[in-house]
Amino acid sequence: MIESISKISFTNPKQLVFGAGSLMDFQNEYLKKGKKRLFLLTIEPLLEQLSELKQNFSTAGINIQLDTSIVGEPTFKEFEVLLEKAREFQADSVVAIGGGSVMDVAKLVAAMIDIDAPVREFVGKGLLPSRNTYLACLPSTAGTGSEVSPNAIFLDEIDNAKKGVISPFLMPDESYIDPQLTYGVPSQITAATGIDAFTHCMEAYVNNFAHPMVDLYALEGIKRIAKHLKTAVDEPLNSDAKAALALGSMYGGMCLGPVNTAAIHALSYPLGSTFKIPHGLSNALLMPYIVDFNKEYATAKYADIARALGSTVEGNNLAVASDGVRLMFQWCEELGLPTKLSKVGIGEGDLENMALEGIKVQRLLQNNVRKVTFEDAFEIYTKAL
Repeated sequence: MIESISKISFTNPKQLVFGAGSLMDFQNEYLKKGKKRLFLLTIEPLLEQLSELKQNFSTAGINIQLDTSIVGEPTFKEFEVLLEKAREFQADSVVAIGGGSVMDVAKLVAAMIDIDAPVREFVGKGLLPSRNTYLACLPSTAGTGSEVSPNAIFLDEIDNAKKGVISPFLMPDESYIDPQLTYGVPSQITAATGIDAFTHCMEAYVNNFAHPMVDLYALEGIKRIAKHLKTAVDEPLNSDAKAALALGSMYGGMCLGPVNTAAIHALSYPLGSTFKIPHGLSNALLMPYIVDFNKEYATAKYADIARALGSTVEGNNLAVASDGVRLMFQWCEELGLPTKLSKVGIGEGDLENMALEGIKVQRLLQNNVRKVTFEDAFEIYTKAL
């Protein structure tokens, strides 16, 4: 791990608003911008909650094209359909009010609405040339942190692989994080997306490119999510728990640009692309096994994480870190999340192809504190079976 304080670059929204009622702040700020053609991506469960906003925008002469077609992890084909709709609509602004998938699509639509090139040309880091269309994101889950990250992740149907477009032009102009938008999220989605946010923080904290500036956000996110996720799952209207979770998710998103994730995310990709297992659940399934694989290579930091999860073990850092693995299994079980791949329809015959696919995600595996080979990936999946 890098010990010296190395150069690092942060990109954040021009305006970031956090707190209950910030949906109204977005409405008021948007009405001042003089925009007239709003391409709004959201989800059906939020339509009733957004009815007043839509009415106020319409009264102000704003033409809205609303789309709720993104219901799972997005594909390039789904993106291309929505990009064409936004172009035909002649959108002068793109807004996402939804989960990570909705925000990822909106971000890339806003960036590519006036770019005449295939989307696959921009897979990778720093390849988008610009963005000229206003973009705002309002998350309805506490999970991906996409509202404050420069990443957009898609499934490429051509080779059935998950791929990322990463660019500062994908950072929204404005992000409004209103925990009240998360109140209606089903408990199992709250649990899985909460673990996703936790792994964003943890994998940035324990990372070959970890940095003191990022550690501040990562460790704070780890502590908040560890303390409040179970309450947020059990009490969907608990305002303190939901706010803490939303803040922890935001911290995780802020870690993604300058540092990013590692082996948990890399090896979870085949679970989503091949078996259509939701991203957060995929991370939850693999998290304890990969921490167990890594723990001897960053014992002090894994001990910090174990203590955040409530470990009271005394002794050396390895003993505490090992207790953290136990607590992760216990935590997932208490949240009602499976801890075995066999519980989600994956069999022994699937593991080799999963390892072959997972090991391809070198942009994330290079961040992992322990080198992961094909044999390692296969063994991790086998233990998780």
